[in-house]
Amino acid sequence: MLTTFLAIAPVFALILMGYGLRRGGIPSTEFWNLNDRLVYWVLMPALFFAKISAADLSGGLGDYAILLYAGFFCAILCGWVLSRGMPAPQASSLLQGSARFNTFVALAIAEALFGAEGLQVAVLGSAFLVPVVNVTVVTLMTRQLGGNGKTVLRGLIKNPLILSICAGALFNVLGMKEVPVLHEIARILGSAALPIMLLCVGANLKLRGLSGSRRAIGFSTVGKFLINPAAVVIAALVLTPDPLAIEVALIFAALPTGVASYTLAREMGGDAPLMAAIITTQTLLSFITLPVTLLVGRMILSLN
Repeated sequence: MLTTFLAIAPVFALILMGYGLRRGGIPSTEFWNLNDRLVYWVLMPALFFAKISAADLSGGLGDYAILLYAGFFCAILCGWVLSRGMPAPQASSLLQGSARFNTFVALAIAEALFGAEGLQVAVLGSAFLVPVVNVTVVTLMTRQLGGNGKTVLRGLIKNPLILSICAGALFNVLGMKEVPVLHEIARILGSAALPIMLLCVGANLKLRGLSGSRRAIGFSTVGKFLINPAAVVIAALVLTPDPLAIEVALIFAALPTGVASYTLAREMGGDAPLMAAIITTQTLLSFITLPVTLLVGRMILSLN
C-alpha cells in the first residue's frame, strides 16, 4: 500500500496545489474557468485522439469493457435504489455521485502507477465509459427531474471528448495511426493535459459553505467506493482478464465523482450545492480509499 500511495501522492499533491493556488495564489475565477475550458476543449481531446488512434484494439478488450461496465451499472443501480423516496433534485445528485467518475484523475493515476502502458489502457477505458456513462446518467436524470433531456443529449453529441474518441477510433480503423504533424501536435497538447487538469480539479474544490443531505452524501459514497469496486472484483474473478486491465478498471471504480457532475446538476435542475458537497467529500476520501481499494483488490485477485 505504501508503494501505491507514494506513486499516486504527486497526483493528489497537484490537486491540493490547485486548491491552494485558487484560495491564495491565483484567486481569479476567470483564470480557472479559462483553464477548465482549455483542458476540456483542446488538451484532453488531443490526448484521447493521439492515444486511441495509435492503440492496439485487437484482443482482450471485451473482458476489459465488461469489468468497467459491471462496476458502473451496479453503482448506478445502487444509486437509483437508494435515492427512492428522496426529493428529485437530491435523488439526481445521489445518482451522479454513486456512479460518475473523474476521468482526468483516472488517467493521471494510471500513468503514475503503470507508466505509458497504464495511460494507454486508461484512455481506452475512458473511450468505453465516457459515452455510455453520459447518456445513461442524462437519461435517468431526465426521468427523475422531468427536464429537457433532449437539449442535454444534443449537447453530448457535440461533447469534445466523445468526438475525439470517435475520431481516434476512426483513424485507428482506417490504419491512419501516424499522420505527420497532426499526431505530433496532438501528442504535445496531450502531454500538457494532465498537470493542468489536476490543478483545475483542486481549484474547483469547495470546502467552505458546503451544504446538503448527509444521508445522500453517505449513500453516494457507498455506491462509489464499495459497490463499484466490488462489482469489478467479482467480474474479474469470473473472467480473469489481463492483470493491468483489472488494475486500471479498479482505478476507475475507486475514483471520486467528477466535477462535471456539478455543471450537469445545475443545468438540469438538480441539487447543485449537494453535488458540490458530494464531489468534495469523495475527492478528500479518495486520498485514502483509492490506495486501499487497489490493495484489497490485488489481495483478493492475487495480482502481483
